[in-house]
Amino acid sequence: MNEKLSDRVWKGWSKTPFAVLLVTPEYEFLVRHPKPSKDFIYIGYDPLLNSEVYFRKLVFQKQLLATMPAVGGVSTIVIGQPENTDAKTSTRWVITVFHEHFHQMQDSQPNFYKDALDLGLARGDETGMWMLNFPFPYERPNVKEQFTVMSRALAHALRSRKGKDFREKLSAYLAERKRFGELLSPDDFKYFSFQLWKEGVARYTEYRIASEAVTRYTPSKEFAALKDFTPFADDARQLLDRMTNDLEKMSLDKRQRTALYPFGAAEAMLLDRANPKWQQRYFTEKFFPDKFFTR
Repeated sequence: MNEKLSDRVWKGWSKTPFAVLLVTPEYEFLVRHPKPSKDFIYIGYDPLLNSEVYFRKLVFQKQLLATMPAVGGVSTIVIGQPENTDAKTSTRWVITVFHEHFHQMQDSQPNFYKDALDLGLARGDETGMWMLNFPFPYERPNVKEQFTVMSRALAHALRSRKGKDFREKLSAYLAERKRFGELLSPDDFKYFSFQLWKEGVARYTEYRIASEAVTRYTPSKEFAALKDFTPFADDARQLLDRMTNDLEKMSLDKRQRTALYPFGAAEAMLLDRANPKWQQRYFTEKFFPDKFFTR
């Protein structure tokens, strides 16, 4: 699936290392990893996974879903089985793996970690947890109110017709986005932009993978026979519906950082219409997606 779809969504994505640590209730299984640590035991080569497979006793929590240098300092997707994670179903789990795999592509870019630190948002934190815990003013009344206005303007722009209607609604959205930015301190705006760039575009990538899979990928008989299997078309539609509904209804103070996932995904979809070549600049002009609206 990766070989068939990834490069259609992001140029060169198929070349990104795809190390995965599958966490089960008792053991962890490591695949596609270039240098397993010594605590792993070799099982053998799996032709279906096209990879050597290793295992060890459980270390991480079985419900974990994250990408981090978990084994040998290599960016690794650490993920539980579908029923033990937020993904719940097998099809959704596969799409979520691609979300995490896109993080591997982000992490593999030259100077990614240095450039992220150069934003000046870590404030002494050397663990990287600032990316999750930065004190963004989610609950400040004027910020959350303008976020709601901006989100609705984004939803209207996404639903607009071609031509004049699109140009007007795009302009209205960008005006509300500018007002939102003016409410933030420079560091708060950097963090907002960083989250849209990193997590929002990863959520957008989920939708793109699901959409491409509808016509360009045929699930194996074994996968399609799973009790919780759903067609990729259903998953793509659910992702889109959830995204647009979130724009209309979500509250920044309640959702906090996770509100930026669907918002950033929707903005990336808007960029597909406003500037179809924006992806060419994504990795070279990191962290500030608003720049991509200018051609």
